[in-house]
Amino acid sequence: MFMKDHVTKQARRAKEASRKLACIPEEVRNTALLAMSWDLEARQDEILEANAKEVAAAKERATRLNMIDRLILTPKRIHDMAEGIRQVVKLPDPLGKLDLETVRPNGLKIRRVRVPFGVVGIVYEARPNVTADAIALCIKSGNACILRGGSEAVRTNKKISDILKEAATANGIPSTAIEFIGIMDRDAVVVMCRLRKLVDVIIPRGGAGLIARVIEHSNVPVIETGTGVCHTFVDKTADLDMAIKICMNAKTSRPSVCNAMETLLIHKDIAEEFLPKVAEALTEAKVELRGDEASRKIFPDMKEAVEEDWTTEYNDLILSVKIVDDVDAAIEHINKYSSAHSDAIITRDADNAKKFELMVDSADVYVNASTRFTDGFEFGFGAEIGISTQKLHARGPMGLEALTTMKYLIEGDGQVRG
Repeated sequence: MFMKDHVTKQARRAKEASRKLACIPEEVRNTALLAMSWDLEARQDEILEANAKEVAAAKERATRLNMIDRLILTPKRIHDMAEGIRQVVKLPDPLGKLDLETVRPNGLKIRRVRVPFGVVGIVYEARPNVTADAIALCIKSGNACILRGGSEAVRTNKKISDILKEAATANGIPSTAIEFIGIMDRDAVVVMCRLRKLVDVIIPRGGAGLIARVIEHSNVPVIETGTGVCHTFVDKTADLDMAIKICMNAKTSRPSVCNAMETLLIHKDIAEEFLPKVAEALTEAKVELRGDEASRKIFPDMKEAVEEDWTTEYNDLILSVKIVDDVDAAIEHINKYSSAHSDAIITRDADNAKKFELMVDSADVYVNASTRFTDGFEFGFGAEIGISTQKLHARGPMGLEALTTMKYLIEGDGQVRG
């Protein structure tokens, strides 16, 4: 009962703050965000101290290295978090943006403008940078936020939240516009997901299990940020040196993140030449390869891929490999097994590139580039609240505008409807 009451009180405080925050001028929000970014770096020793304890605890639990990589903070990563906030400051204010303006025959003036959701709930797992990104985007877009991070990073997340909250409050933002749920009881998420009149939208960021749990229990609208079963298809006309470079980046630069490649598809006409080259480079980088029968005939050192591999987000140095007949077969495989996150084609055939762009049903479709670019910062959004793989409201990296909804403003001079 204490847990339910506590979470409900936090949400109620955030709701009250959201009404004030929606009216605060852009200059005040930007000033607060800048102060938050500077304090994040100035107090990084406090963050690193909390983080070091949690990293040590994760290692004692024999947590997988890729999960520890998500958890670890360094001065460079904290600087990037702060820089992300400063980039958000530079972005245009989404509030009040005019989407539509028209005058009806009866003289009614109708405008459609962007307004905040109100209270945005974020449920997430190990990555502490989510705390800073989410808070910054919510403040800039005029939303209060209530955050619930994973138990493995609760000290780090709370320290980041506390630092940002103190700086925001000192610079004109309501103190309860940022609420962090420190209770690690898993039912706290369920409580949060059922506060329909207090929380306006829930955004889960994490693995498939977390996302499914939020969707199952929520009566609050959910923006689904899906898992990343990302593909790269190397077409028969591909520049093979480029293809190797892109594949290595997509798989090995940071395998624990959702935009990393999990399946490599290769056109049959170049498989004999390309597969041994890319497989050797990947194996040297300690990537475990799991291939279909055709792939293993060319590179026998691969493990046998099973059906489950084609739908698995490894988040690790593991890659499934398949040889396909043509671009149509690649598109068919991707649309069957992809999580609709990010998929790429490497080709010099403009027609195949266009077909791939039109027919692959994913949020982010690449031609001759790594899927690792699916990121709010890389897309020029400053930061992101998540990467949506659904089709309603928002899709792909979600920046400021994705955290707003619309309101119609209608002005008349006495009109009545007949």
